[in-house]
Formats: sequence, structure tokens, C-alpha cells
Amino acid sequence: MNTQRLLMIEDDARLAAMVKEYLVQSGYDVTHAADGQSGLTAVQDKPFDLIVLDLMLPDMDGLEICRRIRALPGDTARVPVLMLTAKGDAMDRIIGLELGADDYLPKPFEPRELLARIRAVLRRQQGGGSAESKALCFGALEIDRDARSVTVNGQVADLTSYQFDLLVALAERAGRVLTRDQIMEAVRGRELEAFDRSIDVHMGRIRAAIEADVKNPKRILTVRGVGYVFAKQQD
Repeated sequence: MNTQRLLMIEDDARLAAMVKEYLVQSGYDVTHAADGQSGLTAVQDKPFDLIVLDLMLPDMDGLEICRRIRALPGDTARVPVLMLTAKGDAMDRIIGLELGADDYLPKPFEPRELLARIRAVLRRQQGGGSAESKALCFGALEIDRDARSVTVNGQVADLTSYQFDLLVALAERAGRVLTRDQIMEAVRGRELEAFDRSIDVHMGRIRAAIEADVKNPKRILTVRGVGYVFAKQQD
């Protein structure tokens, strides 16, 4: 099995050294970039399996770096991004998720939790080992669990790995109303820090990718005060 390659974009040299040593001991190949421009250069020079991105960097905002990564050509634009945010900065997390980040972790954090988040994101990227593999088809919408791709009328929908798994979790339970906690548990397999708005942000991104009219969704419906339901049939 090939060693998975991680890029850590973090200007705190002491933190970066500690985290890098921990992740290397855990079996990962870790590259450290001390600023945003170096990180962007590294991303374009060689492939990575995941990027750990700090929001507060000396030369440019981490949100801008995420935006630029998602605008790169080919598979590079789809590399999972785990953002490190200041504790309590909910708005930064929401914006980061809207820009295509796959997960977030507030500072300060335990290296073990960062490792758990990294492993969870990478499992989602690789398909999670689900026994279910056949495609889910709902009219013009097709969800291919093997290829981890979504198409609408034959056109590929642009989703992060986490958003793909959210959509699968809903589609596999089509017709059932799920709370946000149930959705998060279905995707992550265990409860982590509750951040209700993160689910709402991701649902907005999924709707933008699969719905004909985002303001009048027909497939993913909001059940006020409860959560979401995936409609088996569109109106």
C-alpha cells in the first residue's frame, strides 16, 4: 500500500513540527509549507492525498488558498481540504465549507483528533469500504458509489468527498426524514463536535450541484425544525 501524502500549510513552526512528527509516526508522508504561496506551489508541483490548511497565514487568507485550490485544473482541484480554524469562529467555518473544504478542526486541538479527522476524510475519499456499491438512480440523477461520482442529465456534479457521502446517506434513506445529528452519524460513523450550520452549508452546496432550481428544490427538502429528507419522486 502506498504511503499517503499530506500537505500541511501552517505558519506556526513549532506546531507544524510537532504535528508533522506525529503524522509521520502514524505512517504518513508529510510536506510542510510555512505560508500560502509556498503551499499553492507545492500543490501544483506534486499530488497530495489531503491538505491541512490553517486559516490564519502571513501572506494570504486560508479561505483564498482554498478558493484557488478548488479552481485548479483536473484532480488537483478535488484534493480533500481539512481547515484549521480559531475556536468559536463559526463564520470562517461556514465560508470555508462553502468554498469546498471537506472538514474543519478548531484550534487548539489534540494531534489524535487531527489524525482521526484525517483518517475519516481519507476513508470518505476512498469510498469508506461500504458493502453497497451499485449506483443509485433517481430520474436524471445518478449516484455511482463505486466511482464516487454524481451526474445530472449526464453532466458531472461538482461535490467534495464529504458532500458526496452526505448525498449518499440521504439517498440511501430516501423518503425518511433525518435530523442533522442522524445525518452526521450516518456519514462519520460516530458523533463528533456538533456544528449544525455545517450540515446546512453542505446541503446548500449539494442542492446547487443537483437541483434545477436551488430556490425551489425538488430532491433534497428541508423539514423545518427537524432536518432533511431526500424525495424519492420529484413533484
